[in-house]
Amino acid sequence: MVALIVALAAGTVIEKLHGSNYALSHVYGAWWFVALWALFAVVAAVMTFRESNWKRPAALTLFLAVFCILLGALLSMLTGRHGEMKLSPGIAASQYTVDKHGEKQVHDLPFSLTLDRFEVENYPGTRSPMDFVSHLLVNDGDDSVEAKISMNNILKHKSYRFYQSDYDKEGNSVLSVSHDPWGIAVTYAGYALLLLAFIFVFADKDGEFRTLLRKVSGKVAVMLVALTLGGALEATAANKPHTLPKESASKMGQMYVMYKGRVCPLQTLAKDFTTKLCGNARYKGLTPEQVLSGWVFYYDEWQNEPMMKIKGGFVKDALGIDGKYACLRDFRDASGDNKLAELVKSLPMTDPKRKKYSAADEKYQLVAMLNNGKLLKLFPHADTAQNITWYSQNDKLPLDIPDDEYLFIRKQLSLCQEYVVKNDFDALNRVFEKTKTYQEKNSLGLLPSKAQYDSERLYNRLSAGKWLAMACITLGLLCFALSLVCLGKKKPLYKPVRIVGLVWIAGLCLFLALLFVLRWIAGGHVPMAGSFDTMNLMALAICVITLCVVGRYEMALPAGLLTCGFVLLVQMMGGANPPVTHLMPVLTSPLLSLHVTVIMIAYALLFFVMLNGISAVIVRFTQPANVTYLERANDISRIMLYPAVALLAIGIFIGSIWANVSWGNYWSWDPKEVWALITLLVYAMPLFPKMFPAFRKPMFFHVYTIIAFLSVLVTYFGVNMILGGIHAYR
Repeated sequence: MVALIVALAAGTVIEKLHGSNYALSHVYGAWWFVALWALFAVVAAVMTFRESNWKRPAALTLFLAVFCILLGALLSMLTGRHGEMKLSPGIAASQYTVDKHGEKQVHDLPFSLTLDRFEVENYPGTRSPMDFVSHLLVNDGDDSVEAKISMNNILKHKSYRFYQSDYDKEGNSVLSVSHDPWGIAVTYAGYALLLLAFIFVFADKDGEFRTLLRKVSGKVAVMLVALTLGGALEATAANKPHTLPKESASKMGQMYVMYKGRVCPLQTLAKDFTTKLCGNARYKGLTPEQVLSGWVFYYDEWQNEPMMKIKGGFVKDALGIDGKYACLRDFRDASGDNKLAELVKSLPMTDPKRKKYSAADEKYQLVAMLNNGKLLKLFPHADTAQNITWYSQNDKLPLDIPDDEYLFIRKQLSLCQEYVVKNDFDALNRVFEKTKTYQEKNSLGLLPSKAQYDSERLYNRLSAGKWLAMACITLGLLCFALSLVCLGKKKPLYKPVRIVGLVWIAGLCLFLALLFVLRWIAGGHVPMAGSFDTMNLMALAICVITLCVVGRYEMALPAGLLTCGFVLLVQMMGGANPPVTHLMPVLTSPLLSLHVTVIMIAYALLFFVMLNGISAVIVRFTQPANVTYLERANDISRIMLYPAVALLAIGIFIGSIWANVSWGNYWSWDPKEVWALITLLVYAMPLFPKMFPAFRKPMFFHVYTIIAFLSVLVTYFGVNMILGGIHAYR
């Protein structure tokens, strides 16, 4: 197992340095790597059948599961083929191409496919793709069958599977082809056996898990299993720049806008705009809508406002500023040109300085887009085919647009500016209301539903800043320190502190659940596809787990507060909540939601185990005589470890099935997949104390769980920030 872990980790580094094809041929596809897995299977068989362990259903089923998964992988490697074929409308094709270690090989199909047409289905009222669809005719001898292939909707015929992969502007469709008649079935059988093995583990009344349940607290532990399986506040400065009154700014934010490929309240754009510039959704106590309206109607004053947060000393030197913030004028040289434009162009893509120069330049370009009107696509217009396009005031308008609509689009902002100069905000509000009415009339009913609209506006108002994470961490540190003091006195945590912590966790749980539901309603899909969403789900899982175990486990409250605080801090490190956007078509599968949910709960449990280990180590050195706590902490960590490992394994094979359904390949040796497997192996070892006797010692176990959490950090953060791959969040 150690050799496998080292080989797997080395493979991800080699892939980073030399590319995926090199890693596949020299590591993952090498004879010695296959031999290492074969040796693992042989040793697993020996350990299973030694001392009649095969008589235990859990042990026997686990061995059969591992054997089937490895055998399936070997069969896929030896007999499976994965390639692609390009289809042109009206032309029958019966060959596909396989890339074998850089060499192109052509293979024949026992039938042919003819593309009738390819189409891109957009989200209603937008030009954002919702799905890519190929309409085909399958020609097999005298039989011809119509078929449709789209994302997450594959075509199966005679042990061949076809997936929508790509397309071009000429209407050609590119399909991925998978021919794996044996490997997939055997591998899936292994997944099913693995699930059955976990059921046996949890159901075995004489097994270690059930023994631990009875030893610690059956009631609380059963609740846990049922669950797992199923800065300072922003200061308001007196010298605020001019902007619209809050009521008028709110009216402005209620209009619709086409933003990042979707129709949403203008409030959403305002929030992202403000956060992008200064790192927070509010500036000097002004709402996002007030900040946006300030830049629109009081541009000359706002361009002198030092609100653009700049990172990197060399960027600050280029702009000629001393502090953290720059104003728009700082970006311009004596001739009025952008100081950073040439710097960004002159640096190679691999230069680390380019990223920070580009990040600062994006702020300048964002304001420029607002100033020239390109950012505010407020005006929908339907063409003769009833396709809706949203235009800004300065866009080139279609020739068939009626004269009254043309004048309204061209003059709307000028009219608003006139009322602002006159301080006639009642008239300004009426223009905003008239604009929204125009949007509703000309969008052909393809606007977000009232529930989506209201949910998004409420979500924008509720989203918290870094203060929430910092408050959670501060309270967690206080509870952690006081818990250690109380342990030394052999007393429970002080009641007032405990009540405050519990109320905070309960309130935070409800708050995060509300945000989750609001994002779900507003986006029209379960919010689990990005780093922000997964961290929000993980924080929610931690809160629920804390509330379930806090009654019997004294360190659960501080551990839950600290864990949740750090997760929220990581979530908000970028300073911005990602916008609620349409999903890529491949991410609309329900398997994705299940995959992310299961994995996040597993990570949350492993975080608890790690913090439990830290508390045990501290108690060991501060209170050497308190042996009882070490053993109790050891038992509780083991109870958490069983469902954590089970959920991690289940999450991995759900992800494999999702990948197979979407891309035709259930395992691609991507760094994220590899490190998830490493994490599974690392945490599986403590569950076999008979094979690894060192884990019987509480101190060794606790230290190991602390170090083992590094694999989780690499899996989630290391892959995203360093190793890359198809799973890295962008």
